Amino acid sequence: MHARSVAAAAIDGVTGELFQAKLTPSREHVISWVQALPGPVAVTYEAGPTGFGLYRALTQAGVRCEVAAPSKLQKPSGDRVKTDAKDALHLARLLRLDEVISVAIPSVDQEAARDLVRAREDCRGDLMRARHRLSKLLLRHGIVYYNGAAWTGKHDVWLGTEALAQLTSQATRVTFDSDYEAVLTVKARRDRLNAAIQEMAEDGEYTDLVHRLGCLRGVGALTGFALAVEVGDWHRFTGNSIGSFVGLVPSEYSSGSSRVQGSITKTGNTHVRRLLVEAAWHHRPSYRIGKTMRDRWDLAPAAAKSRGDAGNRRLHERWVRFNERKKRPTIANVAIARELAGWCWSLAVLEEPSMS
Repeated sequence: MHARSVAAAAIDGVTGELFQAKLTPSREHVISWVQALPGPVAVTYEAGPTGFGLYRALTQAGVRCEVAAPSKLQKPSGDRVKTDAKDALHLARLLRLDEVISVAIPSVDQEAARDLVRAREDCRGDLMRARHRLSKLLLRHGIVYYNGAAWTGKHDVWLGTEALAQLTSQATRVTFDSDYEAVLTVKARRDRLNAAIQEMAEDGEYTDLVHRLGCLRGVGALTGFALAVEVGDWHRFTGNSIGSFVGLVPSEYSSGSSRVQGSITKTGNTHVRRLLVEAAWHHRPSYRIGKTMRDRWDLAPAAAKSRGDAGNRRLHERWVRFNERKKRPTIANVAIARELAGWCWSLAVLEEPSMS
């Protein structure tokens, strides 16, 4: 599947006859070619930037369709020739053998919410880069802010007064104005996206799930909503497998009696992994139940509150043990994030006992 072309291949399961074609990306063209094939038809294509529109169109037309996970496709290690026609034929053979591992298909609403969350993630990265450009411009001229944390209201006042006054060159002042304007513009865009996500988190399809996830430290409304829409169907995982999905498990090279573990795999959903790693840092300080946590608990069921409290205590105790062993904080935090993923899963699949 490409933006401007589609390579198609089909195998007759009875006669073994091969059908190949070069199609346009028009869904009507693809569906008409599929429906012209003899007998019942099943289709697969690799997940990619073309999205799930073809899957939905084929499903609506009554054709079974599987969207293959590219990282799970079995390919001969000695095959040095790659073409679209060969890839299409390889997919057809895998589907015929039922060796295709499918990705989870989000609903239209879930995909829209995921786009919003990822737009906010892109905006966060843009803001970080814009701030770096501005701060490094000042640093090159020996201008450094010492009066507390950067990018606060007090820091903004300093930027517009003292920092600007120390720039003597007109060209440098123009550069400063350009970089500072970029920071303010991106920050305003991020705030608008935050407000939209907050509104959907408070009153939408994922509200109950966000409230349950919010029983854990470090998982506010924005983080909880992002986890909800990125993971989608939590029931397809277990407490152990969720860590593998987000790439937080150690890589392993074992054979015979030898067992070697390396750094984490970093496979799967990068956004979810970053959110969990950031949230895990919140469990390092002493666990005290403050107003923010109590307000979140008031929105969640009693079972979720109890589960979240147990998770918060357990994760902080893990931090204490890692500190006692003088484990590097960054390594310890990844281990906490992996366990935090399991606690999030347990809250996501938690069902309230029915009242009788």
